[in-house]
Amino acid sequence: MKFFDLSKPFWQYFSILLLAFVWGSSFILMKRGLVAYSSGQVAALRMVIAFIFFLPYIVVAFKKVKKKYWKYLIISGMFGNAIPAFLFTKAETAISSSLAGMLNSLVPLFTIILGTFFFKVATNKLKFIGVFIGLIGAIMLLSGNGFNFKSSEFTYSLLVVAATICYAISVNTIKRYLQELNPLLVSSFVFMFIGPPLLIYLFSTDFITITTTNPEAPTSLGFITILAVFGTALSLIIFNTLVQQTSALFASTTTYLIPVFAIMWGIFDGETINLIQILGILVILVGIYFINKLK
Repeated sequence: MKFFDLSKPFWQYFSILLLAFVWGSSFILMKRGLVAYSSGQVAALRMVIAFIFFLPYIVVAFKKVKKKYWKYLIISGMFGNAIPAFLFTKAETAISSSLAGMLNSLVPLFTIILGTFFFKVATNKLKFIGVFIGLIGAIMLLSGNGFNFKSSEFTYSLLVVAATICYAISVNTIKRYLQELNPLLVSSFVFMFIGPPLLIYLFSTDFITITTTNPEAPTSLGFITILAVFGTALSLIIFNTLVQQTSALFASTTTYLIPVFAIMWGIFDGETINLIQILGILVILVGIYFINKLK
């Protein structure tokens, strides 16, 4: 009998809470990584460490992945991991980790929109009501401190929106083109294509100098390692397995809880959250509820 059996309801709900906590904590971990390293270095480190974590399995299982899947794994790796990692860390140089976590809730909305128009996913008018409600919530989040198009907070918030669109591209790609592959294969092999180039990029920066001279570097590197191993590698395995053994609808309930943990960490770290932003996240969650409820 397996101790951690995701076919059992208890472990399914435990996994939902665990994923929400881990992913909700990712934003504050990125913020901690930025204390010593640049935004690009934090993003690259996150991807490279996850690649190293998966490397033994990639070597063993390399022949199991047919070349016809490679282009889709590259798309998933770029849009589901590499590009968002750089967008999020860059955004958090100007916005709070809690706001980044709240804006992350747009993923299901863009998943529906892109799935309908580009991936031929069946939908109906009621789902678009949910999307419309969610987008109103997004506008509320973006305008939490007023609509100042020249402000850095508004501009950098759009980077997070772009990251959620990237996630939506990856989710639809996996669902349409990589459904036949084992979740562990998908989770690990996307890093085979993005890990080596980012490793080269990392060592082309002043990463070594910062690591050896900055007194904050060991602590920041520790937080980034936690982010890479738990917030990227292990969480992807759990999530993909959860989707396989339950449903995408059930697994998507993590979306409701991620902003809660992101907000809690932000408040703990002294970040300011205003009423408009709280109302905005609630509106987004209502939209997601309608999208899921009306499937």
